[in-house]
Amino acid sequence: MSEELLDIGEVAERSGLAASALRFYEKQGLIDSAGRNGLRRSYRPGVLDRLALIVCARGAGFTIAEIAAFLRATPGDLELRARMADKATRLEEDIARLERMRDGLRHASACTHEPLVECPGFKRHFPPDAALAARRAGVGRG
Repeated sequence: MSEELLDIGEVAERSGLAASALRFYEKQGLIDSAGRNGLRRSYRPGVLDRLALIVCARGAGFTIAEIAAFLRATPGDLELRARMADKATRLEEDIARLERMRDGLRHASACTHEPLVECPGFKRHFPPDAALAARRAGVGRG
């Protein structure tokens, strides 16, 4: 029994991506079409899983080249695995920074201190050592 193919419009709708993005990802080698149905590209249903990974990686700051390398990775790619571990560490730092910001904003949204940014409860979310760590990691450099 053969799997039913999805045309590019269906994949775009189900993934939330524009058809042009799908064509771009295909051109970059991140996804493969299964052929054509008339003039429209067709994809196997598994492409949706691949696209979910690509979208997540892009949202985490990975470049197209990094994603392509990751998708081709094997357990023997020691240099790539080391870069992946480094990226995971940087993501953990980003998550901690974003959680501090979220918590500070939640506090400020209900706080009555004047001015809000001088509230001790608000300020505890932004300790000076966290700012120094963020600067060392390159956050905020333009």
